[in-house]
This record gives sequence, structure tokens and C-alpha cells, in this order.
Amino acid sequence: MQAILRLPAVMARTGLARSTIWRRVSEGTFPKPIKLGPRATGWIESEIDEWLNQCIEASRKTGS
Repeated sequence: MQAILRLPAVMARTGLARSTIWRRVSEGTFPKPIKLGPRATGWIESEIDEWLNQCIEASRKTGS
């Protein structure tokens, strides 16, 4: 079963601001949220974890 993270949890986990998350979603550089209801969205936890791991790997490659 996949866990769903709401925006405050995504912000806490990634360290990104609300506006940055939404800008990156629109640019296609951040996982897209899923619709949970008429006014609710969430992100699949494993997709956020994968995005974070990719950021770490990219950082390590450019840092060495």
C-alpha cells in the first residue's frame, strides 16, 4: 500500500517552499500530485523518496 503525503509533509521532507514545489511540478521537474478530492491533493511517498534520491545522486556526482 502506498502512503500519500499532503503538502505540509512534502514541504518538510524536501525542504522546499510551497511555491517552489508547485513551480517545479509545472516545469515537470518534481513529481505530480494526485487528486484526492475536489480541493485536496497529495503526493505518493515513494515518488518523493525517489526524487530525493535522484537529487542526492546528482549532487554527489557534481560535487566530486
